Amino acid sequence: MTDKIESLPPVAEMMRMSGLEPKKQFGQNFLFDLNLTGKIARAVPDIQKNIVVEIGPGPGGLTRALLMAGAKQVIAIEKDKTTEPILNQIINKSDGKLQVIFGDALKTDLNHLDTYAVCANLPYNVGTELLINWLHQIAGGQKIKSLTLMFQKEVAQRIVAMPNTKQYGRLSVLANLIADTRILFDVPNTAFVPRPKVQSAVVQIIPNKNKIKMIDDITKLEKLTAKLFGQRRKMIRGIIKTDWEKYGLFGTERAEELSPEIFLEISRNIPINLL
Repeated sequence: MTDKIESLPPVAEMMRMSGLEPKKQFGQNFLFDLNLTGKIARAVPDIQKNIVVEIGPGPGGLTRALLMAGAKQVIAIEKDKTTEPILNQIINKSDGKLQVIFGDALKTDLNHLDTYAVCANLPYNVGTELLINWLHQIAGGQKIKSLTLMFQKEVAQRIVAMPNTKQYGRLSVLANLIADTRILFDVPNTAFVPRPKVQSAVVQIIPNKNKIKMIDDITKLEKLTAKLFGQRRKMIRGIIKTDWEKYGLFGTERAEELSPEIFLEISRNIPINLL
């Protein structure tokens, strides 16, 4: 099958032949560098044992790399149907290992899958929303084995950030209460077509069962983080009126000073009407 995928023309050439152009409304920035797409695909843990879900395959550069890395199956979800002629060519070379679903990834139900990994060069305009959806699903018991995702570098830094740093925020708390997170490597903006103004980075998020079982209500936790980080320069007592001493706090702290574990403790005990 690898030979079949390698026999396809380069992605850029397939785009020219089909008249395909990146679409700004879909946040498309295509990655053509085979070394980078291969590096991302090989970073997926146990890829040969896993179904891999890819979001926004575009002309299929990363899709091809995932297949060549030996993914058990690739399910690619694409909103832009103009990519269909190119993706169909990859399907024809995939020995039945590639399924393409044309639709909105935010609305696509994957509950029929027992387990899967996610690997994607996420569209800039929906990346954060997709991540929060996945974190909700993981906390709710959906068996996502790993997330290997490319974000704007600024977003990647927010995901892995520690308390008392500028980058620390809502994403940091939610991601690190559910999973183990790390930045794998940076990706320069020169690797993309069209070239974005910002740098990117690949983040790996591995769900942690011991962390997940500590979470009672992910929705309540998300509301708490949104409320406190929504006014991050204010003292927490000026945002929520409650007895902060029972959490070992003075109320004069700001959101960025609170550890993920403190956020979890507060979310378990604070009345929902205060959020």
